[in-house]
Order: sequence, then structure tokens, then C-alpha cells
Amino acid sequence: MNKSPNTSPRAAYSIKEFCDAHGITKVTIYKMLKEGTGPRIMKVGARTLISTEAAAEWRRQCEEGAQLLPSRRR
Repeated sequence: MNKSPNTSPRAAYSIKEFCDAHGITKVTIYKMLKEGTGPRIMKVGARTLISTEAAAEWRRQCEEGAQLLPSRRR
């Protein structure tokens, strides 16, 4: 019997998956979490996960913050 690959949408990222997907290091994510500027996290047993909704919300907040900063181009 041939099983089809899992095609269900991603519900959450592990810390490593989140870092890989967003081009940041684990040191950076843990620093952001400590400072309160990282994405919302959830604990599932011993695992720390970031929901896709929390990741999207974090990205929106980063974009909004970037729009407030003056452009470096002249």
C-alpha cells in the first residue's frame, strides 16, 4: 500500500524551523524572547513551538516597526 505524503498545512514551527524559515539564529530568537520582542510561543510537553499565526503576527509587527524608521537611503 502506497501512502501519500502528509499534505496538511503547517500548524507550528519548532524553534529551529522558525529560525531556518526566517534567517535568524537561535541566539537571536532567544534574545528576542527574553526582551519580549519575539513571537508568541507555546509549550507542548517539553517542546517549544511557534504557531504559524504567531509567526505571521510577529512578521507584521516587524514590518510595521521598520516602516517607522527613517530610510537609510539618500
